[in-house]
Amino acid sequence: MQIDKLRGKELDQLFLSILSLKDLEECYKFFDDLCTVNEIQSLAQRLEVARMLKEGLTYHKIETETGASTATISRVKRCLNYGNDAYEMALERVYSEKDSK
Repeated sequence: MQIDKLRGKELDQLFLSILSLKDLEECYKFFDDLCTVNEIQSLAQRLEVARMLKEGLTYHKIETETGASTATISRVKRCLNYGNDAYEMALERVYSEKDSK
């Protein structure tokens, strides 16, 4: 796991701060202060690429709809195939919560 190389007090603080956020509005405020607009958009784009790959869409369709490069799409696909299953976990939770509302 690559993140293991980064583990430490500062990263724990970041993740605990994210986990402490109570709602979508707090997330918007926190990430607005923490990241640039481009950084936030890049993170959101990767998650959308993961969702689209899970739906079986082609690289061309994903590239056209999201503006993601083929390198980004490939990286996300590699994570889906060989990573920690975190994209799937997060997407399942988000969409199961939306369905229950």
